[in-house]
Amino acid sequence: MLVELASPVVIAGDIHGQFEDLLRHFDRVGYPGQKNYLFMGDYVDRGKRSLETICLVLAYKIKFPENFFLLRGNHECASINRIYGFYDECKRRYNIKLWKTFTDCFNCLPIAALVEGSILCMHGGLSPDLEDLDQIRRIARPLDVPDSMWLNHS
Repeated sequence: MLVELASPVVIAGDIHGQFEDLLRHFDRVGYPGQKNYLFMGDYVDRGKRSLETICLVLAYKIKFPENFFLLRGNHECASINRIYGFYDECKRRYNIKLWKTFTDCFNCLPIAALVEGSILCMHGGLSPDLEDLDQIRRIARPLDVPDSMWLNHS
């Protein structure tokens, strides 16, 4: 569950279904293939185009597996995105089976990245129980992350 990366890498996060903002970001900073990317989670919910957003970042992950990395945020948990809009968007536009498929995918995303062996990146912060990075390396996938894993953003 720990991705280990070399620099340089563009680090971004919290897209929240803002598909147009994601495209604008790529226009300004550079598209995958031109740059290395690490996204720190929260691809879905709140915005109006979560499906387009998650499909695009997953497509880039497939196209550039060595240069495009996706971490899991708290909105990639079924208990969260069921409340904040992704479930409803999937159900309204397609079906619940699609939402379940994305949930299975999210359960396989890594939760942390280490850049150049010294910069630790994760969406929600450190658990007080974390003593060393090997604990993260040993986490088996798929992982249904409990809500309590994420530090409160408030």
